[in-house]
Order: sequence, then C-alpha cells, then structure tokens
Amino acid sequence: MNVWASVFVLCAVWPSALSVTRYSIAEEMERGSVVANLAADLGLEPGGLAQREVKLDIFSNKKYLDFNKKTGELCIVEKIDREYICPAKPTSCFLKLDVIIENPLRIFNIELEITDINDNAPNFRRDKVELDVSESATPGERFSLPNAVDPDVGTNTIKTYKLSVSEHFTIEIQTGSDGTQYVDLVLTKSLDREEKPVHHLILTAVDGGVPVRSGTANIIVRVQDTNDNPPRFDRPTYTINMTENAPIGTLVMRLNATDVDEGENSEIVYSFTLYTSEKTQGVFALNPNTGEITVKGTIDYEDMAFYEMYIEARDKGTQPLLGQCKVVIHVTDMNDNYPDITIQSVKNTVDENIPVGSIIAVIGVSDRDSGDNGKVSLSIHQPMPFILNKSLEGPVHYKLIVSEPLDRESMPEYDITLIVTDAGAPPLSDNETITVHLLDINDNAPKFPLSFYTIRVMENNAPGALLSSLTAFDPDLHENQYLVYFILEKEIANTSMSMLFSINPENGNLYALKTFDYEIEKEFLFHIEARDSGSPPLSSNVTVHIIIVDQNDNAPIIVSPWRAHGSVVEEKIPRSTDKGSLVAKVIALDTDSVHNSRITYQFLQVTDATLFSLDQYNGEIRTMRMFSYKDPRHQRMVVVAKDNGEPALSATVTIKLSTMETAVKAYSDMTEVPLEYDIFSDLNLYLVIGLGSVSFLLLITILVTIVLKCQKPKSSKAAPPSRNSVISERNSTIADSTLVSNDAYWYSLFLAETRKGKMVIRQPVPKGSRYIVSSIPRGTGISDTSDSAASTLQYPK
Repeated sequence: MNVWASVFVLCAVWPSALSVTRYSIAEEMERGSVVANLAADLGLEPGGLAQREVKLDIFSNKKYLDFNKKTGELCIVEKIDREYICPAKPTSCFLKLDVIIENPLRIFNIELEITDINDNAPNFRRDKVELDVSESATPGERFSLPNAVDPDVGTNTIKTYKLSVSEHFTIEIQTGSDGTQYVDLVLTKSLDREEKPVHHLILTAVDGGVPVRSGTANIIVRVQDTNDNPPRFDRPTYTINMTENAPIGTLVMRLNATDVDEGENSEIVYSFTLYTSEKTQGVFALNPNTGEITVKGTIDYEDMAFYEMYIEARDKGTQPLLGQCKVVIHVTDMNDNYPDITIQSVKNTVDENIPVGSIIAVIGVSDRDSGDNGKVSLSIHQPMPFILNKSLEGPVHYKLIVSEPLDRESMPEYDITLIVTDAGAPPLSDNETITVHLLDINDNAPKFPLSFYTIRVMENNAPGALLSSLTAFDPDLHENQYLVYFILEKEIANTSMSMLFSINPENGNLYALKTFDYEIEKEFLFHIEARDSGSPPLSSNVTVHIIIVDQNDNAPIIVSPWRAHGSVVEEKIPRSTDKGSLVAKVIALDTDSVHNSRITYQFLQVTDATLFSLDQYNGEIRTMRMFSYKDPRHQRMVVVAKDNGEPALSATVTIKLSTMETAVKAYSDMTEVPLEYDIFSDLNLYLVIGLGSVSFLLLITILVTIVLKCQKPKSSKAAPPSRNSVISERNSTIADSTLVSNDAYWYSLFLAETRKGKMVIRQPVPKGSRYIVSSIPRGTGISDTSDSAASTLQYPK
C-alpha cells in the first residue's frame, strides 16, 4: 500500500501562521494507504508517542483516517469519495481533522485535500425519453432532449453528446452561460407513420476523463398519425356460395378492410351502400364494427338464387376516407321442400268382392325443389293388395289399383299409407293415408269350431237338461251373420231325433227331451245345421255323437246256483271230499256297463271259515281241508256278490251244505267222465225248466225283431244311418231280452237232461269266453228278482 501511495499520492506540506498542515490525496485510495508521516512533519518523536494520548478529531460523519502511534503515520481506513464529501462540486474539496496529543497537550489542525479522479460516468436523469412527433412535421423542427450529469469536475465532466445513426434525426448541442451543455433533436427528413411508426434513437454523453466514460439514454420517437390513408379491401368483389335455409345467425363471411392509419383514423365502420336492395338487407345483416355478414332472414333458393351487396368501409378520421367492395352470394339449392301429395279422387267404401284392377284413387305428387331434389316417386308403406300405376304423360300422378281379391273378414278396412319421396340427398318424404272400408257380402258359411262333437250324457238325466252349446261362427256382418240352428231329421227305431233332443234356434243350446237309460240306449248320432240369414243363405252342419254314460243303477243278479223263489240252495257232498275240491260256484250278472258290472264275491256268513274258501273273482267255493269227525254235518254259507259301482250294489245267496257218508263222488273240474247220481233232485229239475224257457223266449225275441226290421218303411227325409246308429238300434232292441256279462262266466254250463233219472255235468269252457244268458222277462212270474226272497238286493246304507 505504501508503494501505491508513493506512486499515485502526492503529498505537500505548507507551514502557515495558523499552524495548519495540509495534505493532498486522490479520492478512492485503498484502505491502509499512508497519507503522511505526521510524526516527522510535526517534529514529534515516534518513540515518545506511545506513552502519550493521541486522538484524531475528524469533521465528518465517517472515520476515514487513523493515526499509527508506533510509526507516526496517518493512514486511510475507509475509501474516500470526493463526490460524497463535496456534493456541491466545488473547485477544491477538503477533509478537516484535528490531532490532539496530551502530556503535554498539543493540537494540530490538518486539512486533507481530496482531488478528483474520473470515477463517475455521465448519467441521464431519465434513461428513456419518449417523444410524440406528428408525421406531418416539417424537416428542421426541433425537439428538446434532457441533458446528462457527471459528478466529476474539471476535465472529468461531460465533454460532448453523440446520437445514433438516423436518416430522419440529428442533434445540436448548445452551451449555457454556466458551461452546461444542452441537446436538441432536429428533424432532417419527413416522417411516414405507415412506413415506420416508431424510431428508436440512442443519445450518448461522453466526459473528458482518462479513461473516457460515457452514459446513454434511449430516445423513442412515436410518429403521430394523420388521416392520410383510406380503408382498403383486399379484393373488389367477393363471391360466396351458400346453401339455402342457413340458420339465422350463420356467419356468411367477415370483411377485413384495412386502414394503415392508427387511432380513430384506422377505426373502420362498415355499411351497405344505396345500391344494396332492401330485400337483400332484409335477409343479411352487416356488423358495422367487425364487418361480419350474418344471416338474419330466410334464404330460399326457390325465392332468390343469388344476392348482391355493395359495402363501404369508412374510417373515423376528422375528414373520413372510405373504400368499397361488392359481395355476391350464390345460393345452393338444398332438398328443403317436402314433396306434396294431392288426393284427386278416392273411393273410401267398396264391396269386398270388387274386381281386381279396379281403381280406388288417383293421386298427384309434386316437389318445389329443382334437379334431383324435385324428382319424386310414390310408394305404398307396406305390402297390401293394391298397386300404384304411374302416368306416362302430363303431370305426375298415380292410380291406386286393386291387385288381389279383397276379403272383409280378413281385413275389414285398409289404412293405405302412401309415401312420396324425392331424390335429394338426404331424401325427403311425406305421407298421406287413405282409408278404404270394405262392405260385407254373404260369402262365408257358418263354421262350427269342431266338425264332430262327442257329448257324454249321464243316464237318468232330467228331461229338458242342457247337454251342450253348439255355437257356430259366421265372420260376415249384420244379417249375413245372424244364425239359425236346427236338427236334421232322422229316425232311429221309429223315433225322430226331434222327439229326443231339442236345440235353441238362436244360440245353439242342445237339450234332452227325455230321460235316457244306458241299458236300453247307449248312443245317438245325428246332424245339426247352422244357417245364416243372408241372401242367398249359407249353411253348414256338424255331426253330434251323444254317448249315454252308465250309472250304477242295477244290482247284480245271481243266476247260479239256481234256487226257487224264497228258497235256500241245498247241496250235498260226500264227507270224504278231498282238499281243494269244488263244492259250488256262485255266478252273478250285472246289466250295467263294464266298469260297474265287475263283480266280486265274498262270504257274508260261514259256519266254519277254515273249511271253505271263496274265490273273489270267479265265485268258486272249494274245500280248504278234508272233513273231520268234529265238523258238523250241516254247513251254512251266505255269499254276497258286489258290483264295482259307486255306490256299490249287491245280491246274496244262502247255500246249505250237507255231508253224506255214502260213497258219492265229489265234483271234479278236470274229468271228462260224467258223474251220475241216482238221486234226481227238485233243484236240478227247476234249473232245466228255467234254462229252457229263457232260451225259447230269446229265440222268439230275435225272430220278432228281424221281422220288424224287414217291414219298417224307409223315410225319404232321414239321412242314411251310420254304423253307430245301427249299433244303437240293435242294442236297444236286444237290451230288453238279453243280459251281457263281461266279467262273470259260468264254471259249468248246466245242460240238464233226463237220462234214466240221472243228471250229466260237462267240463267248463276256456276262460275269457263270453256268454249270452237269457233273462227272465218281466211279468212271467217264474223268477222275478224282486220276488225272490233268497236273492234279495242288498243296497249299502
């Protein structure tokens, strides 16, 4: 630091009468630099200063200097800024201080001159200067600029100003009376804002120090506009293609007129000129601020195919300028018109038998659109018995023609939806519905739900009982569907069907006129006809099969073993009869139906249940063991025969069995040799007489029936009898004299004959065979069931 001070610091000592010691140093010396050796300059011994009190009293708010007691030197402890100490920029700048030494007290006045160095660059109070210059300003016009300041003095202060290169501006420097320099900006060439609206200049202030320092300021020159340019469109004519029916508010185009001026001179207002028609202005709107053309009305190609608009753009200058353009809008046709259907003539009511090819309606079609959008076609919505024929000449129209036979019963009316469609993309269509009502004719015969009715009637029915409702259906209308029912006349066994059955002519309810007996008549077959009231009337018939259903109203009749009226059957067997031998066989018959006539047998009473067994199905009574000496000689058995009806009916027979010690052979069911008895009992005689009488009466009945059939006159009105009718007649004739058994059969067919006072018993026939057993006619008094005490009918209580 001492070396630096010896090179750059100049020190001088001036003795004076006021005892003021002056030194001179340059500002901004580094810390530690030696200003002077006060001990030497003041004549003090450095060695004696250590024992004395030395103080520095600096007239400043900062301690810039310090005194070294050892060396006696005055040193810098903080950099000294001349511009800070002397802000008023005097010619000379001093820093004053007092050195106070005690023991003895001595005071030295010291002045330290601070010399200036070029440590500050020129500085503009505003680093950016903005100027507004009208573009109409003339060359030579001057504009004042702010000057720069430099805190340095002398040659280190501002020396000159410089301006950046510009073809439009230059500067002129003027010096005031105090030496201050002032700068003016001078216009050298006319300005054009549209060419260059802003000019950026740099003003530089340069001082005279070494090294040279400078400061700059940005000068922004804004060229103020004048209304010297009219608005301009980028083209004189605009052509726009637009589809019709554009929604209101649709943007057609945005005009963009430009005005190179600025401010109000560049603000443009758009408007229609007088050459634009009122109709066009009613369809389109022009925004005066944005230049947007939008749709405000309905664009209809069929009304106007193109529009012309004349538009002007005017600026807002004091003396406004304007520009013009033309906008042509070509409207593109859209398929926006629905085709029309016109019903020129129509028949809404026709007979259902209208001939094929008849014209129902004539329809006209049209479309306001053009080209393919105006080409139309007509069709029927869904398959129907109608077709459309298009006219080949003149206006487009179609004929609606019947293509198939019509049937009111299948479809009473037709809603014919006609659809007209154009050829646009996408196609538009409309529809019209024609309703055709069909008038009924009598073309349908009545129909029964079934072709054959089987009606089951329980015997013993009450006369007048409703059997069934045979209702036919006629799909025709009014009198053509009013039906009348009646029975086709037919005689069975000289009896007309109308005497047995009755039918309600209005609703087809079938009634029985008498009580039927299954054992006499089992079925009837006849026809019922339904006839409508049309003209001519139509009819149909149905076959009715009446089946009489059996009730369990006949009790079983025991036909074997035979016994006289009110008597008990007596049988004798040897006491030596083997186990399993047939003792007797009970046979009962039931004239009811198969189900009700199934008979089962069982003991009601028996003397010894361990001695005899009874087969419940065939009625055979057999020994279960041999007789012993303890068994009574007389055995009594009561056998009941019960049918399968509900409730069940029954009959009983009492058998008294006596055992004999004589060597009489027992019955055998496997031998073919006749068993001969010496005793010819009364029971056997009665049996022979009864069977002979029944056989004779049966033969007489059959012969009488054959004769009546051969002599019966044929009715011309009755229908030929069917097989079922013949069966019914045959059964009804035989039923009075014959009992048919399905379940019971005789174990032996007793054919009694007198051969030297002996009876012959034959073997049984194979199982499953059917026997016709002649019944005893009522009134003969021979063996009436009601009069037989031994076979009294047993009804369950």
